[in-house]
Amino acid sequence: MTVERVFDELGHFKRFQACLYFAAVFQAIACGIHYLASVFLVDTPNFVCSIPGNITDILYGNVTASSLEDVLPLFKPGNRPLVVRTAEGEQWELSRCRCALRVNPVGFTYDFDGNKTVKACSGSFVYDHSEIYQSIVTDWDLVCDREWLAKLCQPTFMLGVLIGALVFGDIADRVGRVRILMFTSLCQFVLGVSVAFSGNYYFFVVLRFLLATVSSGYLVVVFVYVTEFTGIKVRTWTSMHVHAAFAVGIMVVALTGYLVRVWWIYQIILSTCTSPFLLFCWKFPETPFYLIAKGRYKETQTLLDSIARFNGLECRLKAEELMEPEKSQNGRALLEQGAEQRPPQPEKKLSIMDLFGTWRMAGRTCTVWAIWFIGSLGYYVFSLGSVNLGGNQYINLFLAGAVEIPSYLVGCFAMDKIGRKKTCAPALLLAGVACMLIIVVPGDIEALAIALCMIGKFAIAIAFGLIYLYTCELYPTIIRSLAVGSGSMMCRVGSVVAPFCVYLADVWIYLPQLIVGVLAFIIGVLTMMLPETLGKPLTTTLEEAASLGREPSKKTSALGSKDAEDRLELNQHGAKA
Repeated sequence: MTVERVFDELGHFKRFQACLYFAAVFQAIACGIHYLASVFLVDTPNFVCSIPGNITDILYGNVTASSLEDVLPLFKPGNRPLVVRTAEGEQWELSRCRCALRVNPVGFTYDFDGNKTVKACSGSFVYDHSEIYQSIVTDWDLVCDREWLAKLCQPTFMLGVLIGALVFGDIADRVGRVRILMFTSLCQFVLGVSVAFSGNYYFFVVLRFLLATVSSGYLVVVFVYVTEFTGIKVRTWTSMHVHAAFAVGIMVVALTGYLVRVWWIYQIILSTCTSPFLLFCWKFPETPFYLIAKGRYKETQTLLDSIARFNGLECRLKAEELMEPEKSQNGRALLEQGAEQRPPQPEKKLSIMDLFGTWRMAGRTCTVWAIWFIGSLGYYVFSLGSVNLGGNQYINLFLAGAVEIPSYLVGCFAMDKIGRKKTCAPALLLAGVACMLIIVVPGDIEALAIALCMIGKFAIAIAFGLIYLYTCELYPTIIRSLAVGSGSMMCRVGSVVAPFCVYLADVWIYLPQLIVGVLAFIIGVLTMMLPETLGKPLTTTLEEAASLGREPSKKTSALGSKDAEDRLELNQHGAKA
């Protein structure tokens, strides 16, 4: 197939492609927003049990006050409780999930050695509103014996992301990229706003789950879309910088969370900030790769003419020239007859099993999936298992998004200069080495440990950023969305496993780094066996994809020619004899 000729003739990234790209990437910001929105939606502020009666005096160590709101910002969970006195003269010791009534106290002191009547909280709590005025935790009292409900929100969301990545990637290969982009964009807006009016916890979780599926679906398909609409010369940059848009979404979450402390207003603002995309996404055209693969040649010709006209060029390309040579003549005849597509022929139904059609493709798929997995696992282990930065949580989240951008810039330069494989493999190996060095660093040198952690995270981000484009280039058009979707599914498996990996620090503080380091190093070695795709056109059929990396070298060709000459000479001698 020669569909890549479209970009040689009509531009690799001219006005038409640039408008489509920035519009599609703009909506990718919404994906980053919804992925990280729960950071503040389910944030749990300081709280203590509520008691009957009006509180008149409060003691917390050497601190005295008359209002719980004045003391709660200083309250440290796990330390000694707050001591309060009511207008009726009762004295209570308040902690997070229980309270104790002092029996016959003498005076009002912080320390008390007498008898106490300990009670569990009756379901009423007092929250610290200095940082977070209102979250779903404070609205629905998701604390103490209901705390697990708050912790279930993010795993449930990630399960939706996993399902959406697989389902929408497959559907996009069947019905087209544009239909999925429009559907998921509309659903992101509707479901995002609906979450703010959910009313109860269970409705909230269901809506967030559905929101996760469509957000994941958009993110998977938009990578394929921009890849199939930009030429080889700029494909690395356009693909990698979709990640930068996701990082911008993280920064938007931090900024909005800082400015808005009421969760449902916060959710509405986040859901509407990319809504202008809905006004023009219905004008998006289908990609030329998909149209050619489906035999829709007249639509392909119309698209080529539109691109040329918008870019100020003359279109000399004909759709039939972009087909396989043996189909070119047949396609020309169909166009001359005015047919909009080839006569209906039985179309082979493709599934995830086609990623394992041959031993060569099976090995490639397993390695690609492993890169997706370790990219996500390593990112979250480095993030969650690193030294707590402290300080303002909003600034920390903003920096967490901002720090990703330099890794994508470095990754872009490296991918275009030395290739995809030679960038991905060293990045994984570097992450593995950084993990091993963290283990041997003395505990009193915290600065060095933090530096190594940042190096590891930086390296993992490069590998994780380029795997989207690398996957697109390793698989043909007919299963490209499915390949990216299944890879994204493995990525979500990594993100689900990561918290459990971090919990292993209770067994040995460096066990999470050891696991990530060993896996990253092994997968880095396996990555060296993948074919290089730098400068190669996108493949369309499974046969073309399987042949990647099989091109014989000049030396091999020369040896082959020499062998042929030797065989000819031997045959001639045999004939003479």
